[in-house]
Amino acid sequence: MIRIGANPIGWSNDDMIEIGGETPLEVCLAEAREAGFTGMELGNKFPRQTEALRPVLDAHGHRLVSGWYSTELLVRDENAEIEAAAAHASLLADMGCTVMIVCETSNAIHGQMETPLSERPVLPHDVWARFGMRLTAFALKLKQAYGLDLVYHHHMGTIVQTEAEIDRLMASTGDAVHLLLDTGHVTWGGGDPARVARNHFSRIAHVHTKDVRADVMLKSNSEDWSFLKSVLAGVYTVPGDGLIDFSSVFAALKGYEGWVVVEAEQDPEKAHPLTYAKMGYGHLRGELERAGFEVAA
Repeated sequence: MIRIGANPIGWSNDDMIEIGGETPLEVCLAEAREAGFTGMELGNKFPRQTEALRPVLDAHGHRLVSGWYSTELLVRDENAEIEAAAAHASLLADMGCTVMIVCETSNAIHGQMETPLSERPVLPHDVWARFGMRLTAFALKLKQAYGLDLVYHHHMGTIVQTEAEIDRLMASTGDAVHLLLDTGHVTWGGGDPARVARNHFSRIAHVHTKDVRADVMLKSNSEDWSFLKSVLAGVYTVPGDGLIDFSSVFAALKGYEGWVVVEAEQDPEKAHPLTYAKMGYGHLRGELERAGFEVAA
């Protein structure tokens, strides 16, 4: 069974809070439900207490899917990390989530407007083993304490950006570390999301779907833009509006169960959120059903 969720980043951006900053949370939730989505990931406007968050989501017919957590395991160990993550993990567990999205950001540059992607961090060969052990230990603690599976979000501008780095991450960690497959980040990072799905299917526990506009990606690459500048220029869009072949991705994910989330950051002044939400949901649901998945209402 597949459930289709959304991330509020199409309405209000988390890295640039002024982008969509005036849009009320209630508008985001109502429009996401109108488009067909039945779950939402956390964004900067969401209450972070269970007693406040639950009625807001319930009022619009949404479940909480999960929420991003920034790890700093390159500079602190798993014991310090699980302590730092306590409030976030408790909220997800209390809200009935099954996964927690994590990404190592201690040295990331994706949130820096003026830093080109060519200056993103690359993890030295001799650091991978330590990072992998810490991430695995953190994942085990997260599961034991909160019942949450850790899903790692590979991301432009971070130490896990390319397909080879996704492979290295999976090889350096134990089975407690699951993978969040993000079609847009794989593609822009030069990889093939369908191949990543085939190679790491057994460890994929969450899926983000976004599409890529080829012309913007090529211009960003050739002119060495930052991640944020590229996002504002429209490098990402919803499924069905770019170059990614989602039929091949879902063919490789046959047997997957869980959430498939549209997480496509755009400038809402250029890409009307409700219009694109409907477009993305419609294309995504069609591709899933053609691939033989049963989609929950």
